[in-house]
Amino acid sequence: MKIGVFIFATDYAMRIDALAKEVEARGFESLFVPEHTHIPTSRRSAWPGGAELPKEYWHTLDPFVSLMAAAAATTTLRVGTGITLLTERDPLVTAKEIASLDMLSDGRVEIGIGAGWNAEEMENHGTEFSTRFRVMSERARAIKTLWNNEEPEFHGEFVDFDPVWSFPKPVQKPNPPILVGGESIHTLKRVVEYADGWFPRARGGFDAAHNVARLKAVADDAERDMATLSISVFGAPPDASALAGYRDAGIDRSILALPSADADTLLPLLDRRAALLEEI
Repeated sequence: MKIGVFIFATDYAMRIDALAKEVEARGFESLFVPEHTHIPTSRRSAWPGGAELPKEYWHTLDPFVSLMAAAAATTTLRVGTGITLLTERDPLVTAKEIASLDMLSDGRVEIGIGAGWNAEEMENHGTEFSTRFRVMSERARAIKTLWNNEEPEFHGEFVDFDPVWSFPKPVQKPNPPILVGGESIHTLKRVVEYADGWFPRARGGFDAAHNVARLKAVADDAERDMATLSISVFGAPPDASALAGYRDAGIDRSILALPSADADTLLPLLDRRAALLEEI
């Protein structure tokens, strides 16, 4: 099982390029960053994580700019989004951004995707909350079409373009892994239908064996080979026993949380997290 970390890259935290070097030096496999273009001050949408929204949500750097800095500072570290909000992104632009990052990082990109929870945020981008999952899925398919065809075209409910030239193409073939976030049965069906992996959160506890079985059941029903799907647990507990259980259940990657903080806070914490690599 691979072990990575994630952090809200912000304007007040340790620089992401400096952090990436330290993460790679300690033997972690990957570095993931979340995304929010902005947070509307109305705060109409309740944060699923609790009463008070942490300030990193509205101080977050652009994920692809951040990951390019991280990739340029490292040689083997995989860089990923956890998650890209496709409900807030133009698929033509996003396909090019990811393909460019994949090319310049020599094929080290992973793309977690999700629909998001903040209704007013996505409404500012022209997406209605009620259609968010259809928008996300269609844009993901359109992006894969742009990556995998020489003269791609796409005609859907939310994305529509005639044949185009769109380059560069990603280095990874057939494409950078697309990992769908969420925990519902509908998420599992999306994973099996068009994605390369599942990106569940560990919040509230995560029964690894049970959830591996859940995904396998959906994959079997769709005649999709489980060997073509990965499972990356976002926010996995920094506990050797729990991580060993994940490993034994067949989880492919566990991603540990880092706070959006300065180097004096992060580096000792990274050392403690790195000790888990030895234990499992």
